[in-house]
Amino acid sequence: MYGDSYYLLLVLPAIILSLYAQIRVKSTFATYARITSARHISGSEAAGLLLQVNRIRDVAIQPIQGALTDHYDPGAKVLRLSQPVYRATSIAAIGVAAHETGHAIQHARSYGPLVLRSTLVPVANIGSSIGPWIALGGLCFSFPLLINLGIILFGLSVLFYVITLPVEFDASARAIAILRNNRVLTEAELAGVKKVLTAAALTYVASALTALMGFIRLILITRDRKS
Repeated sequence: MYGDSYYLLLVLPAIILSLYAQIRVKSTFATYARITSARHISGSEAAGLLLQVNRIRDVAIQPIQGALTDHYDPGAKVLRLSQPVYRATSIAAIGVAAHETGHAIQHARSYGPLVLRSTLVPVANIGSSIGPWIALGGLCFSFPLLINLGIILFGLSVLFYVITLPVEFDASARAIAILRNNRVLTEAELAGVKKVLTAAALTYVASALTALMGFIRLILITRDRKS
């Protein structure tokens, strides 16, 4: 299954891009993690300020183990920041904390793409893991219903990755705007934040591209085996 030409031509380049994106985000974060902000506020303090400015009082901020494990949990309404972000006063820490706070703001404002992405989570998890196998199983047993079901399920998982892009871009845009408007960072420091968040955004672009290429590959395989 993984040795076909479609995998080599479509999926493998996307995987290589994903690996490059992971390396870039780690190196960019490390670079700006060494630069302390002029105001010397921590990532958690910056997140608290952004929540306060947006009058969001029901979101907790908690530390979490690991590096770059930062995320907003909409179910628990908890903003979880990794150790290199929670207490650090670097430009990188503030940028990451502000970005994740952007998701909390999206949740509070019922931002459409975020609502849709949250709705797709269960089916996306199923579709990405078993969708291709259902389609290929349908091919093996000449069962068109299974083929179509597998393609639809996998397609929904691809849609999840695609919708993730505007969600992430919007969270970064909100973060930068609020940091600028409230003079949390200087323009020079904001330039560093943009580099960190742009590197992070590349990982989401690479993930969406990998999913899309996998979907196209599945369609091409099913077309070839039908003919």
